[in-house]
Amino acid sequence: MALPTRVGTAPVRGTTCAPGTTVETTTAATPETAPVALQARQLRKVYGSLVAVEDLSFAIHTGEVFGLLGPNGAGKTTTISMIATQLRPTAGDAFVFGHSVCKETRRVRELIGLVPQEVSVYPQLTARENIEFFGRMYGVPRDTLERRATELLELVGLENRQSEPVAEFSGGMKRRLNLAVSLVHDPKLVLLDEPTVGVDPHSREKIFSIVRALRDAGKAILYTTHYMEEAEKLCDRIGIMDEGRIIALGPLMELLTEAGCSEVIDIRGLPESFDCSGLQAVPGVCRMEQLDGGIRLFVSKAVLALGPLHQCLYRFADRVTVEIAPLSLEKWFLQLTGKELRD
Repeated sequence: MALPTRVGTAPVRGTTCAPGTTVETTTAATPETAPVALQARQLRKVYGSLVAVEDLSFAIHTGEVFGLLGPNGAGKTTTISMIATQLRPTAGDAFVFGHSVCKETRRVRELIGLVPQEVSVYPQLTARENIEFFGRMYGVPRDTLERRATELLELVGLENRQSEPVAEFSGGMKRRLNLAVSLVHDPKLVLLDEPTVGVDPHSREKIFSIVRALRDAGKAILYTTHYMEEAEKLCDRIGIMDEGRIIALGPLMELLTEAGCSEVIDIRGLPESFDCSGLQAVPGVCRMEQLDGGIRLFVSKAVLALGPLHQCLYRFADRVTVEIAPLSLEKWFLQLTGKELRD
């Protein structure tokens, strides 16, 4: 099914940014020469003494899913709110297809579709009525709105429930409708803030399918999540956020390769008296950390470490368990920050 074409604009109120911000455009491109859809330049947001976002810079290209990952409180929602013109940056700016979020608010809002973390549809209306209501708010012509609503209901898999009040929907169905209303004006940049929180497995897979379809249609997508498996499935590139800053940026496999570690070895069952410090000298070990009841070694190649490890641990062979696994994004985040992603 073809995605709907963009028409109309939304009524908005203007906002301003901090003094000294300048408007810039960019012509940078990916190796595939895709245009830049979003360019964030040194975004900063301060609430009193709390620095929520600090010196944040990244770009997203058309036809790309960019994942912004981090634990709760890392600054992901604040970042999306600034890009969506809902919050004024304390400093810096962002440009949506060259238009400043600070100085060209109306034009930016025409180009973006925001899927907020909280479901923002009217429970007393039906699914179709919600889409048509938001379509009228965006100025979608009446003679095309009915067709557009039908296309979006099919896209999110709600065509058979379109005449039911949203109050009767499951949480996953409401989130799918939340996505549909954000697409009613066919935005070029889609901002999804934790879109699968609390949804059932069917709705989660449906949302993944929609995101892929949007990417294939040439949309640029900013996808925030604290679920590593989502980033691994969906995102072409990722930015890792921690305490308001991006601490790593790039394609997933490149980031893991640059980390110098490709596997982890979990060792459990060692006696409390065992001195683990000597394991850091084992060939290929990049880092060591404590686990409940054991230790974890981050290694460049497990095969290089197994022989020396056997020599260190053979006395405890009857009680020790050793597990080897590829370095996942979640384990790598823990290595970078010392935190669980879902803290």
